Amino acid sequence: MSDVFGLVLPFFGLIFVGFVVARIVRQPVEALGWMNIFVIYVALPALFFQLLSKTPIEKLTEWTFLFGSVFSTFIIFLVMFLSSLAFSRGAIAEGTIRGLAAAYGNIGYMGPGLAILALGEQAAVPVALIFCFENIMHFTVAPMMMAIAGSDREPPLRLAAGVVRKIALHPFIIATAFGVAAAAFRFQAPVALDRLLDYLAKAAAPCALFAMGVTLALRPLKRVPRELGAIALLKLVLHPALCYVMLSLVGHFSPTWVFSAVLLASLPTATNVFVIAQQYHVWVERASASILLTTVLSVGTVTALLYVIKSGMLPPDLFP
Repeated sequence: MSDVFGLVLPFFGLIFVGFVVARIVRQPVEALGWMNIFVIYVALPALFFQLLSKTPIEKLTEWTFLFGSVFSTFIIFLVMFLSSLAFSRGAIAEGTIRGLAAAYGNIGYMGPGLAILALGEQAAVPVALIFCFENIMHFTVAPMMMAIAGSDREPPLRLAAGVVRKIALHPFIIATAFGVAAAAFRFQAPVALDRLLDYLAKAAAPCALFAMGVTLALRPLKRVPRELGAIALLKLVLHPALCYVMLSLVGHFSPTWVFSAVLLASLPTATNVFVIAQQYHVWVERASASILLTTVLSVGTVTALLYVIKSGMLPPDLFP
């Protein structure tokens, strides 16, 4: 158990440090802008490229693994979306944000750092692949559902072009594409460039987690809407459980890959859900509340999951 606390304490400790500093040093939310740009556009892309480029190309085409992981995320979204429609009399826009809150985990900020810390550098490959394909799904579903709801008035062709552009130009996806290409052509970066990428990659997790703590401090939880209980249950408990069962059904994978996917599925609601809610002016305050609540609760749920993984209580395949 001490090993698990040794993994989790520094990780959530960085979020806590960011939270405390933001409370002490009063700065507007705009002050966080350059930190977020560094994490999203520089540090995490460097991490993904560096690790993917050194991975044998045959390990980057595990389509059944990707199907099991991404489809389980889609099922969680669908369950929350349909439940929301049933109780809110067809409010598609609100149902979409609620579905994202239950399914869209913080796999960009929290995923790489925690998975690599807990499972080793081999976890970077499944993390990067899951990130790319899950974000393709989320970036496609959100504008499409908002267009159906009438919250987005753009013509269909312009809407489709915007979705493609958002996917193709995302820095994580660009870095992953370059990393896969480098692996395919067995490209080796010069020593100086490799060292620079290494410096940037090592800065990714600490900066991302600190920035997340600051973000949570600047969006205080005023009240807990009753639907957040269902979102927290779906996101933190049912999502990782479904992912584990799904991967066990569709194939036999490396324990590191299975546990990486389950760990990513267990992460709290992504800050991008708040960004999407703000963009469409739908469920904004409650989206922020879902991020804070699931992040606080994830201290316990993620710690418990890491314990059953590290202790060997959770087999890598439910149906060997």
